[in-house]
Amino acid sequence: MNKKIKVLQVIPRLGFGGAETGCYDLAHYLSEQNCRSFIVTSGGELLKYVKKQKVKVFQLPVHSKNPLLILFNAIALLIIIMVYNISIVHARSRAPAWSCLLATKITRRKFVTTFHGTYNFQNKLKKLYNSVMVRSDLVIAGSNFIFSHINDNYGNFFFKKKKKLLVIFRGINTSYFNPQKISLLKIDKFSLENEIDRNKFIILLPGRLTYWKGQKIFIEAIKLLADQNTTQIFQAIILGNEQGRNVYKKQLIGLVEQHRLNKIIKFIDHCDEMPIAYRIANLVCSCSIEPETFGRVSVEAQAMEIPIIASDIGGSTETIVNEKTGFLFKNGDPKALADVITLLMQKDYNSLKSIGFKGRKNILKKFDVDKMCKTTFTEYKKLIELS
Repeated sequence: MNKKIKVLQVIPRLGFGGAETGCYDLAHYLSEQNCRSFIVTSGGELLKYVKKQKVKVFQLPVHSKNPLLILFNAIALLIIIMVYNISIVHARSRAPAWSCLLATKITRRKFVTTFHGTYNFQNKLKKLYNSVMVRSDLVIAGSNFIFSHINDNYGNFFFKKKKKLLVIFRGINTSYFNPQKISLLKIDKFSLENEIDRNKFIILLPGRLTYWKGQKIFIEAIKLLADQNTTQIFQAIILGNEQGRNVYKKQLIGLVEQHRLNKIIKFIDHCDEMPIAYRIANLVCSCSIEPETFGRVSVEAQAMEIPIIASDIGGSTETIVNEKTGFLFKNGDPKALADVITLLMQKDYNSLKSIGFKGRKNILKKFDVDKMCKTTFTEYKKLIELS
């Protein structure tokens, strides 16, 4: 049966985000299961890592929301489906999902979607646009939080028609995010290039620079820590690119200067290998003020055996065992964050390592990428059997 399955995944860009790495991992997993694996995307940094002998890539403007380009993409996808006899089309974003919907309706192929966010809506037109994600034969939610969101807002699509909604937790590559596999030379090089003093207690906040990732909450919490005159010498790192949000980055820099934290908080735009960044940290924070679909930072930090502190909303509440593999703090509350950071800074080395060991064990058990891929592949086979 496996040889008959040909899967085409469609994603706007193939960058380093959670949706993108999930698409990349699944594409290569499928090829190892004797399936034909295809990706359609507009481009992205992750493209250069795709193994062309295993996964065939087509570049189309599937990132665009322009109705004419959506129609153009639908026609192009239809041709790809027919030429390569695609069995299943899997869309991972709304604009390309509309193209996929049209193409699969005409070709009568199975259509799968994955919700990678809550896709907020303020009016009926926006909700209609979002609804394409539940017009498929199989709808995948990346967490129980997203499952509830879909059920609450789009439940009528499942009650009226024979559609399937299920949770498949996102996973990460625990072989890549493995503290035992990180080169000490690379750690030293990254620390030297970015002037990181590893004799200090390093507090890391990774994530692209956008307001809902909570960088301002983090800065306010660091200000509270600095005012405490703690005996523990620490350094805070905000790691992430502004991705064109120059005004927001200037606001963050201004806030750091206002609080006179220039010698404590350091901005780093990028790290080619995120495990290195995690490896230099004593503590990782995830301060999102809006619910994360999955909370990749929380999972990656645990996999790297680094204690994680995350907002008590969204996916992180499902991936962190509170006060065992990490800690949750009251969303949007800098004092609550500062209090938990203080608590962890006061713990000894062995206590922090114990939290880290429990964190990696938690991820290996529940959120390894192989488990995600295997479950998704099983659902693909069920769809084919129903054909």
